[in-house]
Amino acid sequence: MCEDFPNSGDSEESPQAEDPTILPFSEVIRFHGHLCPGVTLGYCASKIALKELRAGRDVDEQLVAIVENDACGIDAIQAVTGCTLGKGNLIYRDYGKHVYTFINRVTGDAIRVSLKDREIDDSQKALQTRVREGTASQDDRLALKKLQQENLDKMLAAPPENYFHVKHVRVEIPEKARLFGSVKCSKCGEMTAESRARVQNGNFVCIPCFDEYTRGW
Repeated sequence: MCEDFPNSGDSEESPQAEDPTILPFSEVIRFHGHLCPGVTLGYCASKIALKELRAGRDVDEQLVAIVENDACGIDAIQAVTGCTLGKGNLIYRDYGKHVYTFINRVTGDAIRVSLKDREIDDSQKALQTRVREGTASQDDRLALKKLQQENLDKMLAAPPENYFHVKHVRVEIPEKARLFGSVKCSKCGEMTAESRARVQNGNFVCIPCFDEYTRGW
């Protein structure tokens, strides 16, 4: 859980850092595979995080990102901030929200970045509906693509704060990723981390091989 933390501004003792170097957007698109609104939003959120936390791209879990969706923007967050699933400093919560909490372990600072409500033009809504329903013509698809590109260009040119609410918060800092030993599943024979193994009939089994017993609660 987190609580709001008033941003009192920089005191005389506060360190002043230059804006961090941000990975070029072209590199983010290459990593993700294509250009889309989601990856653009993730890029904007990442720029806010590095600027507000006065941090460069993560090397060894100095930064933590807690993300509340598994959409395209998460690829941008991994590429720009260096917080990744593999390093254990990208924590996924399946809430379906464009909300991201970024933590700087070194300073203890944290921010919560949440997407603002956005107005979508009626003509664009109509085009999106026809494309989604499979009734769009080729002209419709081209028109929608043009509108989306115009919107993405505006997003990249505008201050990221135009699209997100940004709050400094207090959070419990997650522990760093831990290493665990492995055991062999007695059913499939594959190795599984001790922390994820189950015991069945006195033997270790992996989660897919485990026959869960439940009475409905």
